[in-house]
Amino acid sequence: MSAIELKYAIPGDDFTRAGEASSSIKMRLKQMGFDPCFIRRVAIAVYEGEINMVIHANGGEIVVNISPASTDITLTDDGPGIPDVELAMKAGFSTAPENVRNLGFGAGMGLPNMKKYTDEMDIQSEVGVGTTVRMKVYANAT
Repeated sequence: MSAIELKYAIPGDDFTRAGEASSSIKMRLKQMGFDPCFIRRVAIAVYEGEINMVIHANGGEIVVNISPASTDITLTDDGPGIPDVELAMKAGFSTAPENVRNLGFGAGMGLPNMKKYTDEMDIQSEVGVGTTVRMKVYANAT
């Protein structure tokens, strides 16, 4: 199997399309024969990032590089940035507006779940500029 790259433009504030990228990646990983546990970890991490971009950043881009050994995921946006990444990583912390919470999103578990389901994660964010999150999930990790 050779490495492949997938790219997805994520529209902002469109909850009807939220989750399309993660579903597409999940289907592609299944077609490629990856282990279901690995697929689940990648799908959850991408979904959480995708939802964060819809809620907080007016969308962005997801680039996924799949190789036999791992999947590298990069989420980039031009949103408002994260003022305090350490605080944002705390389970339950949320800056989601009330209307988003009423839709069942914004519980403050996005970034913690992204960290939980990946083997490596790095967040670079600048207020007023945007955020880039890089994640890696190893195919043989459990």
